[in-house]
Amino acid sequence: MSTPRPTVSSLHGVVAAAHPLAAQAGARVLSNGGNAFDAAAATAAALNVVEPYMSGLAGQGLATCYVAAEKRVRVLDFVPRVPSRFPVERFDSREQLARGPAPVGTPGNLAGWCELVGAYGTRRLPELFASAIKLARDGFPLIEFNVAEINGVADLLGGDPATGAAWAANYTGGARSVAAGSILRQPDLANTLEVIAEQGPSLLYGGELGKRIVAHLASIGGFLTEDDLLAVKPEWKEPLTARYRDLVVNVPPPPCEGFQYLLTLRILDGFDLGRMARDGVEHVDTVLRAIRLAAGVRIANNDPSPDKLARLMADDHVEKLRARVRDGKPVLGPTEQWQPGAPEGHTTSFSIGDREGNLVCVTQSLGAVFGSGVVVPGTGVCLNNFLYWADVNPASPNRSKPGEALPMCMAPGIATREGAACLALGTPGSYGILQTQPQALVQYVDFGLKLQAAIEAPRTRLMDGREAHVEARVATDVRAALAARGHEVMPTPDWTMKVGGMQAVARDPVTGALTGACDPRRDGYVATA
Repeated sequence: MSTPRPTVSSLHGVVAAAHPLAAQAGARVLSNGGNAFDAAAATAAALNVVEPYMSGLAGQGLATCYVAAEKRVRVLDFVPRVPSRFPVERFDSREQLARGPAPVGTPGNLAGWCELVGAYGTRRLPELFASAIKLARDGFPLIEFNVAEINGVADLLGGDPATGAAWAANYTGGARSVAAGSILRQPDLANTLEVIAEQGPSLLYGGELGKRIVAHLASIGGFLTEDDLLAVKPEWKEPLTARYRDLVVNVPPPPCEGFQYLLTLRILDGFDLGRMARDGVEHVDTVLRAIRLAAGVRIANNDPSPDKLARLMADDHVEKLRARVRDGKPVLGPTEQWQPGAPEGHTTSFSIGDREGNLVCVTQSLGAVFGSGVVVPGTGVCLNNFLYWADVNPASPNRSKPGEALPMCMAPGIATREGAACLALGTPGSYGILQTQPQALVQYVDFGLKLQAAIEAPRTRLMDGREAHVEARVATDVRAALAARGHEVMPTPDWTMKVGGMQAVARDPVTGALTGACDPRRDGYVATA
């Protein structure tokens, strides 16, 4: 990638999603008179088909929304609690929960999609799922990223004695690999989506699909119960907010871990980044130091109470962190979880704006690539492995417990200016989500880049200790200066999905013009109504 993508803008509706066919599915709904909430369900269902390794109806996620009719931002949390019979005492490391039936968390995505439509949508599920059903039944040609993701795990998942045959039948036709241009058809998933469109989410939550999932998991050693499914109820919440320059940024509140993103912005609000050389050592070092400090606070104070969170975000605490940024001493420490190691995840995020002024930002996932790798025979449904993100270390103060909330490192964001919604921005990337979103926002706000250019600008992913994966488009002398300041700069390509795959929509509150932007680090595309 050497040239920027063009600006894509519309007055009638914009969808920025991680696959062009999914973006088109959402834009088709907008063109037919649906709104952003309708388009979100259509986009999400299509992503289940064309990006099946990133998300699906059996995943989990969060949405942050600007509801134009109510002139307010709301958050929808569809991350269910840890399954009630999860035997946390059997495990002491996340490696034991990588794949298979043990790490399967309760599916929340389908409930979330349907709640967005039920609360604010205008269309019915048969219309909204039509594109996804057609894509699953007719098939679609695999493009380069599809091929890389499927082939990257084909031996691992397809070779599992208990679950490999169903996975391979669904995604590779039983072969050991797929090729670009080959057609992926998922007739079982098409049938499942068709019945859901007719019967609604109760097919999963209390109905035949849920019973099949629970029975299959029980037969191979899983812990999910029908009661866990019946307990799923997406929850509308008030957003957590922080001011950055002239913006108010809104993200989901705890147990979501997005407060790290806001704390980073609070720290950076005390620095005049716009006067620094863009992508120079002062700019990059300041941002990275703020990110690492905010990550340390989040890890030490996971799922804080409202009072504790208020203290963490308060001016006096933030000023102490700003002083630490300024002192020049190397900042060391973890960036992921209390327990060591970096859990790599595969997630998707999409942003949508409509002609009515609604903005919707959704981040959702299966966990790892194809989640647990468990495909329920005859359904086309691939299950998540979200309990891999549970903290099972017996010594951890954040150890997960059955029935408790599962903290989630997602941060779909909506920004407002003087009360008017102006930006929806989210990214995948596991704990990198909380790092890459502030980096892009700085490029957009402080350096005045257009939205597409801000997303394309080079970014960094910090790992535990001193490790910093700085995209090689950052100048050689800047990377050397960062190393001299204490960062362990790792060899990194010009473009890497380690730093996310961001999708965003900006809205001009005066003209109503919508501008979409998507990340070339993945298959992101913008489609308009």
